[in-house]
Amino acid sequence: MHKIFSIAFYNLENLFDTAHDKYTLDKDFTPEGEFQWSQDRYNRKIKNLANVISKIGRKQSKLPPVFLGVSEVENDTCLEDLIQADKLKPYQYDFVHYNSPDERGIDVAFLYQKEHFELLYSDNYPLMLIDAAGDRDYTRDVLLVHGKLFGKPVYIIVNHWPSRNKGVKSSSYKRVQAAKLVNEIIENIYKENDRAEIIIMGDFNDEPNSDSIKNNLMSDAFFNPMLELQQNKKGSVRYSNKWFLFDQIIMSDNFLNKTSDGLKFISADIFDDFFLQESKGRRKGAPKRTFIGKWHLGGFSDHFPVFTYFKAT
Repeated sequence: MHKIFSIAFYNLENLFDTAHDKYTLDKDFTPEGEFQWSQDRYNRKIKNLANVISKIGRKQSKLPPVFLGVSEVENDTCLEDLIQADKLKPYQYDFVHYNSPDERGIDVAFLYQKEHFELLYSDNYPLMLIDAAGDRDYTRDVLLVHGKLFGKPVYIIVNHWPSRNKGVKSSSYKRVQAAKLVNEIIENIYKENDRAEIIIMGDFNDEPNSDSIKNNLMSDAFFNPMLELQQNKKGSVRYSNKWFLFDQIIMSDNFLNKTSDGLKFISADIFDDFFLQESKGRRKGAPKRTFIGKWHLGGFSDHFPVFTYFKAT
C-alpha cells in the first residue's frame, strides 16, 4: 500500500453558534448582537467552511484531510454542524473538543475520519498565564490527541497561542510560556514512547523564525517545513498589507527518513485557492473573511488553512 494523504490546520475565525452562553463573551455573535449573527449567516459560514475543508489536499489525495486541527470554535454544536454539512458528511468525521477557559469562549478541536484514524486517548492542558497585575490571563488550552493513523501510532498537539493584540513584544512572553507547555507535553509523551511520532500544529500567532518557536519550541528532534514557505514570502494571514505565517504544522524528524513501513512526510503548503481570496480592491489576494468590521462579507476565515502531504507505506 502506497497511499498519499493530507493533514491540515485551519483557524475557523469565530465559529460561534447563534445562542448566548452566559459564561463567554459571545453576545456579539447573537441575532441581537453587534454582528446580527442570524441562523442564515451561521448556516452560510458552516457551509463555506465545510466546502473549504473538503477541498484541502485534493490535488494529490483522493480524500480531504484524514485529520485536521481547528481553532476559534465555540462548542460541540458548531463542530457537529460542521461534520454533518453536506460536503463533509460522506467522510464520517468525528471530533475531540474540550471547553477551555478562554474569555471569548473559543477553543481548539481535532477532527478526524474514523475510517483512517483510530482515537486512543486525548487530554487538554491549561496554559497558566499571570498578567502584570498578578491576575490569571485566561486563554486557550493545548489539546493532545493520541491515535493510530493507518494503523501507526501518532501523537498530535493542537494549539492556538495567545494573540499579539497588545503588541508583539509585550505579548511575546505568553507565547514563550505556551512553547514551554508544549515541551512539557512532549517530555511526557517520550516517557511513554521514546520514539514517538509527534505532530505539533496550530495558530501560533508567531512565525517559524519567532523566538517562541525557533528558540523555545524547536529542538534537534523536530522539523518545521513552514520555514521554507516563510522564506518564500508565503503567508496564511494578512495584517496591514503584510503576510504572516502564523499557522504551522511541525513534526518530529522520524517522519522524514522512512525506508521501511510507516508514515513519510512529503511536502507542506498553504491552501490559498482563488475562491478563498478577496478578488478586488485593496484587500485583493487576502483571505476572504466572514466580516470586515461590522460588514458581513460572508466569506470563510481571515486565515488560509495549512496542510502537509504524507505517504503511508
